[in-house]
Amino acid sequence: MSDSKDKGGKFLLGAALGAVAGAIAGIVMAPKSGEETRKDIKDAGSKAVKSGKEAGCKVFDRFKKKGEKCCEEKKTDEKPEKKTEEKKAEEK
Repeated sequence: MSDSKDKGGKFLLGAALGAVAGAIAGIVMAPKSGEETRKDIKDAGSKAVKSGKEAGCKVFDRFKKKGEKCCEEKKTDEKPEKKTEEKKAEEK
């Protein structure tokens, strides 16, 4: 199951990089003055950074949730063992 999520993440990363590359190619090939082209490249770069930060935050949140879930499962798993050990100690 995690393998399919990994493939989905790779696909989205590839699509985002392709979109950025296409935007840059379109800007460079457009018949504009140097000043206009530089502004367009700067704007495209800013958008790429913003979308990269958003994607990074989503990945961080996903891992954070998985980590919290793992910790909760571990706590849940440990509780029955502690109770069993306490009961054994009381029986002696």
